[in-house]
Amino acid sequence: MTFCQAIITAELREVFLADKPSVMLAYSSKATVPVLVLDNGVVLDESLEIMRWVLEQSDPQQWIRSDLEAPTKALIEENDGSFKVDLDHYKYWDRYPLKTQQDYRAAAEIFLCKLERRLEITDYLVAMQVTLADIAIFPFIRQFAFVDKLWFDQSPYPLIRRWLQRFLESELFLQSMIKQPTWREGDKPILFPW
Repeated sequence: MTFCQAIITAELREVFLADKPSVMLAYSSKATVPVLVLDNGVVLDESLEIMRWVLEQSDPQQWIRSDLEAPTKALIEENDGSFKVDLDHYKYWDRYPLKTQQDYRAAAEIFLCKLERRLEITDYLVAMQVTLADIAIFPFIRQFAFVDKLWFDQSPYPLIRRWLQRFLESELFLQSMIKQPTWREGDKPILFPW
């Protein structure tokens, strides 16, 4: 799987969320990660808007395609809406005692069934190639899979498992998972090429 060539250099600052640096809080009132501060002072603090900004700078693999805008938008909205709620309930079911963990998993499976059906037609979620839909949704499916990996590995979603495994083994993902030292105010940031 080939991904975008590096054309942007960013200062990477890995933070410990239990001890948020004041400079981070000054830029992001949400106090969440990720946060991207552009040279012009514009702050992007949503993963999707950061992905879109990066792809506007360079998109050699055509992850954003105008002909796929509607299905991409619809899938990402469903992922970020109802599926994310169901996923959070499934992961943290003990905080939501109204239902069982299996009930919450069953609710999340509605979205998984939809993705499995899509993968019967195309290699990726909206096309025969990676698109923004895949990149935006994959981290959430990864979270779902690892709540109960034994169940997921035997679940009726073989195409999702294969799709997920492609990303888990991709160079892009493996690079993104390299643990960086926690940044403290006064430290030099790590230069990270995108």
